[in-house]
Amino acid sequence: MQRRYRLRHTADFERLRREGRVFRHPLMLASLAQNHLPYNRYGFIVSKRIGRAVVRNRVRRLMREAVRLLHPRLRAGYDVVLIARRPIVGQPFQAVRDAVCLLFDRGGIVVEDEDHD
Repeated sequence: MQRRYRLRHTADFERLRREGRVFRHPLMLASLAQNHLPYNRYGFIVSKRIGRAVVRNRVRRLMREAVRLLHPRLRAGYDVVLIARRPIVGQPFQAVRDAVCLLFDRGGIVVEDEDHD
């Protein structure tokens, strides 16, 4: 994922915590807010309560890959933070991708296939 698509600043994460709409799934939470930019930015939070570094990094990679695959089908102009929950540990990629898909669909940022063509 390109650098401009990443949320890196604490202020951005705090703004999403204050203003973002939160959508819940057993594997993760998603917080969405408009950013008034021509592209989306994504942040990933994986707490130390999830596990050791190897486990946290794997969870982060799974979430990042799921977002990367969905990115072309998403409406532009949003900041999104995905927060991993403990049950995500050990889940296959398909389960993580389905959870991300569901959360983005609930948030209304998935563009329908016929509109995307």
